[in-house]
Amino acid sequence: MVRQLALLAAGCQPWNRGVCAASGDRFAYCATLAIYVYQLDHKYNQFKLLSILSEHRKTISAISWNSRNPDILASASYENRIIIWDISKQKPIAIYKDTKTPPICVDWCYLHGEALSFTSGRGPVLIWAYRGSEISVTGLKDSSRFTSEITCFKWHPKVLEKAVVGHKDGSLSFCSIGGKSFLQELKPETNDDDEDDQQEDSVVSLAWDPLSVDYLLVAHNLSGVRLVDSSSLSIIMRFQLPSVSTRVKTLDWIHTAPGMFLTGDALSGNLRVWNVSMATPIEHIRIKKTGFHAVSVICDKPSTNQYISNQSKDQKSSTSQAQIPAKVNASYFALPPARLVCTFLDGGVGLYDLGKRKWEFLRDQGHIETIFDCEFAPHDANILATASFDGTIKLWDVASFTCLNTSPGNEGIIYTLSWAPSDLNCLVAGTSKLGLFIWDINKGKVITRYKEHGNNPVYKVAWNPKDSRRIMSTGGDGYCIVRQVDGEIIQKYKHPGPVYGCDWCPNNKDMLATGCEDGNVRVFYTATSTDKPLKIFSGHTSKVFHVKWSPLKENLLCSGSDDMTVRIWDYSQDTCTHTLRAHTGPVRGLMWNPEVPYLVISGSWDSAICFWDIRTSRCLHMVQDHGADVYGLACHPSRPFILASSSRDSTVRLWSITSLVQPIEMNILAGKSWSQVLGTIECAMQEGTDPILTGKVSRELRSQAESHPQDTRNRVLRTFSKFFLAPAGSDNLWELVSVVKGMDDTMLSENYSKGIMHAKHLVKFGSSEAQQLEMAKLTKFGGGVGSGSKDERLRQAAMLHLKTGNVQRYCELLVELGDWERALAVAPGVSYSYWKGLSKRYAKYLMAEESDSAAVFCTAVGDTDALVQFFTSRGQMSDAVLAAQVACEGLTPGQHQCPSTGHLNGQQTPQGKANGLLLKAIDYWSAWQMSNGSPVAGACCCLAADDKQGALCRLIQGNELELAVAMGTVLGVHDSVMSVAMEMLSRRCERLSKWYLAIDLLLQTPDSRVALAQCCARYSGSVNERNTLLERANLPPVTDCFQEAQRLKRQSDVFECVLYFLLSDSPEAGIELGLEHVKNRLESDSWTADDVFPLLHLLGSVRTDSLQAHSKKPHLFTACCYIGALVAIRREYYPVVLPLFKYTLSLLDSSGYVDIGVPKSRIVAECEAWQLVYSPHSRELNIDLLPAAHKQTYERLQHCLGVEKNKALMGPVCVASAHLPSHSDIHISCLTGDRIQGLPYFLEDCKSAMSHNEALMWSRVNPFSPLGTGYRMNPF
Repeated sequence: MVRQLALLAAGCQPWNRGVCAASGDRFAYCATLAIYVYQLDHKYNQFKLLSILSEHRKTISAISWNSRNPDILASASYENRIIIWDISKQKPIAIYKDTKTPPICVDWCYLHGEALSFTSGRGPVLIWAYRGSEISVTGLKDSSRFTSEITCFKWHPKVLEKAVVGHKDGSLSFCSIGGKSFLQELKPETNDDDEDDQQEDSVVSLAWDPLSVDYLLVAHNLSGVRLVDSSSLSIIMRFQLPSVSTRVKTLDWIHTAPGMFLTGDALSGNLRVWNVSMATPIEHIRIKKTGFHAVSVICDKPSTNQYISNQSKDQKSSTSQAQIPAKVNASYFALPPARLVCTFLDGGVGLYDLGKRKWEFLRDQGHIETIFDCEFAPHDANILATASFDGTIKLWDVASFTCLNTSPGNEGIIYTLSWAPSDLNCLVAGTSKLGLFIWDINKGKVITRYKEHGNNPVYKVAWNPKDSRRIMSTGGDGYCIVRQVDGEIIQKYKHPGPVYGCDWCPNNKDMLATGCEDGNVRVFYTATSTDKPLKIFSGHTSKVFHVKWSPLKENLLCSGSDDMTVRIWDYSQDTCTHTLRAHTGPVRGLMWNPEVPYLVISGSWDSAICFWDIRTSRCLHMVQDHGADVYGLACHPSRPFILASSSRDSTVRLWSITSLVQPIEMNILAGKSWSQVLGTIECAMQEGTDPILTGKVSRELRSQAESHPQDTRNRVLRTFSKFFLAPAGSDNLWELVSVVKGMDDTMLSENYSKGIMHAKHLVKFGSSEAQQLEMAKLTKFGGGVGSGSKDERLRQAAMLHLKTGNVQRYCELLVELGDWERALAVAPGVSYSYWKGLSKRYAKYLMAEESDSAAVFCTAVGDTDALVQFFTSRGQMSDAVLAAQVACEGLTPGQHQCPSTGHLNGQQTPQGKANGLLLKAIDYWSAWQMSNGSPVAGACCCLAADDKQGALCRLIQGNELELAVAMGTVLGVHDSVMSVAMEMLSRRCERLSKWYLAIDLLLQTPDSRVALAQCCARYSGSVNERNTLLERANLPPVTDCFQEAQRLKRQSDVFECVLYFLLSDSPEAGIELGLEHVKNRLESDSWTADDVFPLLHLLGSVRTDSLQAHSKKPHLFTACCYIGALVAIRREYYPVVLPLFKYTLSLLDSSGYVDIGVPKSRIVAECEAWQLVYSPHSRELNIDLLPAAHKQTYERLQHCLGVEKNKALMGPVCVASAHLPSHSDIHISCLTGDRIQGLPYFLEDCKSAMSHNEALMWSRVNPFSPLGTGYRMNPF
């Protein structure tokens, strides 16, 4: 299964006004074709992408959140369509299919229930009662009489029948349902001498005063901000901007601060805070360089900070503690608490905490339009360049998807780009009207332009990979032009129509191919003087958009066309060898894999990416996660099974296609010969053969590994693990493996300190960084407002206390004044313990304010516990680990040398406590990485503390089985955790029908006899084939297995007897015997899941054909479901527990008389108790919610769970791609009814699906499909 690894989300479009909205702990913004919804993860205090809503097929014009129901969101688009979404279910609940004209504004009307209003052009404003069975739309009174276009409108939040409309000419209209309307009033005054009068002073933003029924804030394009009275139609206040050139783009009220509002500048990232009583702003904050597009104040929540404690208001003595003051003092002006959703003209979007003056979330510099092309840099394979309709080229670090650089200026539409070969660090790009240009990234400027195509679009550019002096381009003028970098024209090849595609032959620097409007592919040879093609390939019935030469087999090239096909051409035979059909739209993206010669990849207008085996013309796999046309495809140069794609949905996605060649990786892990890993192109192209590697990179990796004969095996595992994996995390993990194995620090790479470091290096590298920072001059900021008369009286009182010798009271009064620093400076005069206590109080106060300075005082007093807790609560995981490591190394102030054992006289020493704190912090950090869909990074966290077993567990949780086995082998791990990884990997071999390979992997594991037997029992070949497999597994043949089962039956060894029956020709006897034993055990008074689960797990290996007609099939399914639910609880597979209970009850109801030894009433009671304690939203247990009547049932359930002995099977599964939402490939889980995030797992009917995480958790506790067909699930 091809899986998505990473998603570079689109930026927020800057064209339409109402394209961001928020509600509670969610916010949303619009790209061109999709709505991105983010939700706060309360456990880790960070916003995560929840969903991408992409039903619209044209540009989205506006969105609006229902303020009364945070799950309901409305969106409108230029396809004359409105959709009402249920965000909790991530699906539309109502659609208005034809609004006649594109709605530019939407807002909710609550006068008569819930209705959505929308408008466009000059009106009218229409109101849609969407909840009815029939579409009911009414017009707002007088809203069809406007003479100027509508720019925005808002319903009053309190006076529900009242609405305001802003117009392009700057006027306002006030409409009322059942009342009098005032149309196009309060138009701004114009100045005839003002040059800006050439523009219309349109209304750009509106906001009703939340505390008034009449007042309204209005922002104009030219004349700034006014406060108006909608009742008297008068202007209350005109607000003065800093200069005449300042333009306000957006505004909103700050609901927690009466009379205060904020504005965002159109030309810069200046946020201004105002009070309606003052004509000038009271605060300016520069939060970004580029101008605002929109800002919205949301969710002004009261603080729930755990560090805030109640203080007594009464000062009872001179030694009582002072009240902690509000954060307003002589050196600081406090801004009101508010969170702002901000969008910017460059596509940036974020959530800004006004009170704390910091970003909570920022998605910066994403493309805001179609991304036509993408290509990896030849000099640094982890840099990806993208070219977009928005006129920019951006460079991305694919490990983190952070933007490294953006091309200077705006070039209009950029269709194509190509890197200069080697390390020149230059890009050539083609535009829609401005020709070609070369961007020198080192110099940061465009150094050359070419205009040979005139004003015609340049559709494709290609820098010659073997001759850096030559660049080729094709365009709408019908020419393919080959030029020198200095501008000298080498050849101009005329075509009968526009030329869309071109490519240099990788094996001949003088040969090129083109794709033309006429549907033909042409091959030219530049070393000759003729402008005629050497060959013309005909066959496509529509224009050819792309052509690509094979990088491995020099006589082959492929072409993609608007006729929805990909054709393979053999240059040596002048023929089309294969036609590939599966797309339902024109083909755009096209590429060959550089290691597997038969693998071709294509992207199309149908939103799909297809992976082809050209030997059979078969589509091996298709992914449809993009929401629109797929234009760009690129392979990572050193990791050829990592693919990048770009699309009209404005996203870039990273994919792993390793599953298409998985037997290669399995052979490497199994230690097979090189002939089963590497080979010739001719061998690879033979139909029916297993995939092998034939490219340059794999050959180089083999040479590198064999150059160290003393460590060849480990080097092969390391290098090829990186070869198959994405760069994010894998390099970091293998460097940590080297550190754990004792590699010298001098051998670490320069990138080591940028990733997750080993704990022993944290202090060393942190100190080095601090020394570098000390060389820079840091600027300190200050300022604020003066203190009031009350402050003066308190200061006088404090001085009197000081004069009378009461230093402690003097300090407490300074604290009450907020002058903590002076109080702390004098506090040692009382005592050291008082100073330390006061410092802890100040640290606690700073934590409550989430001030960075809290770390200073926690460190000063040696309060490592509070420091680690503080960093963890802020999501600063690496800082938390560093603080704990400092304590472990005895560097915390006031910490004395302690025994390294961690205990002294039976008590835990500070050193032992610090070690425990470090392990706890690292475990939390690892869990945080897992929740972000980064199991490799989670494993890195464990290795940072030398926890090899924990690292393996994290990789197993993330289903990164190949990496787990490779890492475990290199580290020499041979415990039960490694056995689990190897067993699951053997199941993956079974899914690929590589049964011998599965056996070979299991044979590398100690004590694998049962796993080998289960693998053989699942195989359904002929007797001879089964005997061969049994012999390979060192097990007796089929007939001997039956005899051994009969012998064991007489000895009452149930487990072994069932095992051999399953391997024989009579597995039915094993089912009978095993189920009888399970029933007898469950009928006893005291049992746990451990008593029966191993036997049920073994019975789950029975051959499917033997199970289908067995009378005990329902009994086996029911027992597996019920016991599976119990094991799922103890392993913390919470999402599948309730489905397992429900399927158990469903089987009991539908299968007639089924008796597994447990009454149905008991199962019902346990299911109800589970539903009461488990919250699907938080995915956590809360025992306090359990009523007394269910406590006994729940306690009995807990007793029956047993104890999980294998750490590798604990914890919820977190597959790397499972947190990424898809655009267009929407599936609903048959277990939970929720929309599936990430890759779906399809059941045997090819329709029912569940998430990959759910499938893995289900199959680990119950091998059988929930459809009840008897088929086993194998999602490994």
